[in-house]
Formats: sequence, structure tokens, C-alpha cells
Amino acid sequence: MKRPFWLLCSTTLTLALLASCESSKPATDVSASAGSTSPAAARTAASGESMESNGIRLTPFSDSPKFPEAQMQLRAPIAGATLQSGEVAFDYQTTNFQLTKMSGGPNMTQMANSMKGQHIHNIVDNQPYTAHYETRFSKAIPDGQHAVLSFLSRSYHESLKHRGAYDLRIVNVGSTTPAPATPMLDVKAPHLFYSRPKDTYTGADAKRIMLDFYLVNTTLDPSGNRVRATINGIEFMIDRWLPYQMEGLPAGENTVKLELVDSSGTMIPGPYNSVTRTFTVAP
Repeated sequence: MKRPFWLLCSTTLTLALLASCESSKPATDVSASAGSTSPAAARTAASGESMESNGIRLTPFSDSPKFPEAQMQLRAPIAGATLQSGEVAFDYQTTNFQLTKMSGGPNMTQMANSMKGQHIHNIVDNQPYTAHYETRFSKAIPDGQHAVLSFLSRSYHESLKHRGAYDLRIVNVGSTTPAPATPMLDVKAPHLFYSRPKDTYTGADAKRIMLDFYLVNTTLDPSGNRVRATINGIEFMIDRWLPYQMEGLPAGENTVKLELVDSSGTMIPGPYNSVTRTFTVAP
């Protein structure tokens, strides 16, 4: 029995529409697919998305309490000053930011948090930072020329990243040692400093461990400068200056290597633009 002409036209149109809808579906994002084995797919992702490879997941977050008006000024030691050997006295002034206060927010309970509250990170020559909960303190620094980076930190050690929240300067320690004619570091050049992770993580603190670093005189962009993070030998390319939660880290010693690289993946010159640290996840 022959079908009416109008019915044949209707059937043909329906099949065409179904084919069009099927062909317009987005392709599966292999970088987010469970069990993906492609190294390129596993280690790169669009900005703001998680990256995962070999069981390690790296997830950026930006929902921390904001302190846009917070300011920090290092009043002493003066930049370029030559100081007596031994203990160096630091004197900061902070505004719109309360040291020793708990930062609050969802991340405070998800990652290692200092029970002493908000504080200042003081980093000398990109060595592991010391945390300070008062604006005045003394710290032993060996003789020689040193780069000192300071920045405000939330109680769970996430840095404040706006311009008024940090200070970078050169100081000379040891009055009998002449200062070099050329400073060890150009404070106007692009620099990468390491902050977290640090020391040992146990219990709930070991489930999500924060990766945080500090940038000076540079920004990150998918087509510009980036940070290459190599975690236990697994490479991730970071193109946003944000803190990251690391999950899936094995018990025992873990290694993080950070490198500030240009758009071609070549490391940008600088004394601290490549740094490797170890930390421990307790069983």
C-alpha cells in the first residue's frame, strides 16, 4: 500500500532533524573523563577546571574570603640597608587586615588551618617561610645579601595576591661584608616564589593539600607566562594565579617542582623561578 505524499515528507523531515541534532552534540571532554589515559588530555584543561593524572587531581579555587582593602607596609629594615650580623628586626604596618583572626569561609575547614589565625609570611631567599602573627619580630639571617618577600596570609596559609598585600626588597646583613655592586635579584623582573605545601600533613588535613605560590611582576595566561607544576613527576600547566587543592597524594614523601615559563614552555630567567620542595603525607 502506498503511503500518502504528505506522510512521506513528514517522515523525511523528522529523520533529517534527528540527524542534525545528533551531529551538533559536543564532543566528549577527554580531559575530564574518568580513566583517560592520554597524558596531554589528563594534564591540561581549560582555565579554572580540574586537572587529573595518575590519580592526582589539581583543582583551583577562588571562593576564599576577599580582603581587597588589606594593605601591608614593611617599615624596617629599609630596602638596600646594611644591617648588623645576627638577628634582623622586622617592623610591619597592616591596615584593613586583622592578624590572628580566623579567615572563615569553606576552605578553612577543608585544608590545614593555623589555630593562631591570619598572619604574615616572611620568605628569605625563597627558603621555607616563617609565619608571624605580630607586626614586629626578629629573625636570624646569615651574613650576605638577601631577597626578602613578605605577604599577608589567610589563616589556612592562602596568600593575598593584590599589589598592596606584599613587599619584595633586598637587604644586606653583616656590616663588615661589602654589598655586591650588582644586586642578587632585580626586584622589577618577573619572579616566582614558593609558599605551600610545607612540612607534614596528617588526618583530614592530608585529604586536600593546598598548592600556593607567589608571583611578582608577572601574570599568568593560557597564551603567555605559565607555571609548570611537576608533582611526583607528573606535569601540570597552570595558567591562572590561584591556589590549588591537591588530592590523591600518596602517603610518605611527596615532591613539588614549580617553574615560571613563557608561552613556549621555556623557563624565564630568575634566581627562584625554578624550585623543588618535598613534604610528607602521614599514613
